[in-house]
Amino acid sequence: MSDDTRLDPHPQSWAPPAATPAVPDYVRRADPGMEAYADEFMDGLDSIPTYRPTVGCIIPAYNEAETIAGVLDSLLQQTRLPDVIHLIVNNTSDESVEIASHYAGPHTRMTPSGEQHTTIYVHDIGKNPDKKVGALNYGYSLVEHMDYLLGVDGDTTPEPDAIQHLVDEIASDDRIGGISAVYSIDDSALSSWMEKFLIAGQRAQFSAFNMQNLLKGRNMAVLGGQFSIFSTQALRDVMRDSHQRTPWVSDSEVEDSLLSLQIKSAGYLTKISARARAHVGGMNTLRSLDAQQVKWNFGAIDLMWPGQRGDTRGQPFHPNLRLRWFEHLSMVQNMTTRFLFMVLLAWSLLFDAFVFSPLWLIPPLAAVWLNFRVAHSMEFRNKRDYLFVLLIFPAELYMFTRMGHFVRAWWKFFTNQQSDNWAAQAKAERGKGSAWIYPFAIAGAIYAALVAGWEFGPWSVDLKSDVLYVGWRVLGVLTILQTAWMIIKASKRYKGYKA
Repeated sequence: MSDDTRLDPHPQSWAPPAATPAVPDYVRRADPGMEAYADEFMDGLDSIPTYRPTVGCIIPAYNEAETIAGVLDSLLQQTRLPDVIHLIVNNTSDESVEIASHYAGPHTRMTPSGEQHTTIYVHDIGKNPDKKVGALNYGYSLVEHMDYLLGVDGDTTPEPDAIQHLVDEIASDDRIGGISAVYSIDDSALSSWMEKFLIAGQRAQFSAFNMQNLLKGRNMAVLGGQFSIFSTQALRDVMRDSHQRTPWVSDSEVEDSLLSLQIKSAGYLTKISARARAHVGGMNTLRSLDAQQVKWNFGAIDLMWPGQRGDTRGQPFHPNLRLRWFEHLSMVQNMTTRFLFMVLLAWSLLFDAFVFSPLWLIPPLAAVWLNFRVAHSMEFRNKRDYLFVLLIFPAELYMFTRMGHFVRAWWKFFTNQQSDNWAAQAKAERGKGSAWIYPFAIAGAIYAALVAGWEFGPWSVDLKSDVLYVGWRVLGVLTILQTAWMIIKASKRYKGYKA
């Protein structure tokens, strides 16, 4: 079923006029007739409305019954209301439509800048093969005549001034094609220790990513669909340059990353706001977190890797992908140093050759310092964010979970596995699937084989001694480089930014 409700293609949206300057005294003294004319002129100026840009908000929603009321409430509490809000419900099997229908219709709110109005429309487009991409494009068709499109996920709640900050920033510079809010993972209503651990890890991961982008001139590699505003002119230019009928296409696992690349390629800037903030829903289980992160990593690899695949091509040298390359190379280094340390430690203990050196405490201390600075930079930090860092073990365990996501994504890419990662994520969020275990099971088997081979293999004492000598020195060089980089990052000034 489809709700074909449309808005007036030319909505009238005006802001209160600026205060009228007083008529100068010398004019009043010069000529009474001039004074009357001046008053008439000023009254005419008062009657001219001040134009304010129009904003159309679209919310793609799939089974968001638990969160959609909170999202709509947060949008209606904004200091700058969107001119219209379209909720696009697709492929849903819960009560999202029934709950949202209570919000349908016009809404009026008194704000510091005066009375503002918006209208909420609820569209149930039924079964949609393009999933979120199809819902986004349906929403675009409803607001393409407006100045800006605000995309909001069905589990994202912005701070009350978020829209005002985004509109002010994007309207101030025509070069900007899109601006993302600063995202923080919502850590309310958590019950189990596993949920608290996973959410703390995601909060740290998001904060580190946000700070990296803020310190790089606020250039944002990915305009996340959680809460971002786009110039509709920029979207039209993307469609023209890329020969697309719609802004979003289903060629990529990460539709927001692909669109961000296209906006940048069309000559626009992609930015992260320094002030607009939004709270997004996190993944509360290992299964759902794995499915989400594998989808993100796989989509990023598909955009990064050279060559043509289907209707998309890899763009390894695109400016928006430099940070992604750095993230993946850093993950390779993290995996190498940790696995090599565990293997060499076991071999040394079995060979009675392990000698502890206090110097090995420097790398974990550098990591704690860096992670502490990231946690302290959070706008909405709490004691769990600090404990996650200071206890060391939670942060290290979360790093190992990220390694599993990383390995699975690259394995799927190189083996050319054809699977619906959106469906896999939905399945994982329902508590099904066990693919997240495979990397750890395989790594454990390899580790056990290396240890057993060392202990029971036909290796001479001299050979074992040489292997340990070379291995520890290789690990030492890698660790020194990694530690130096962490210290450099931890020493950077954050310039007053809050992640």
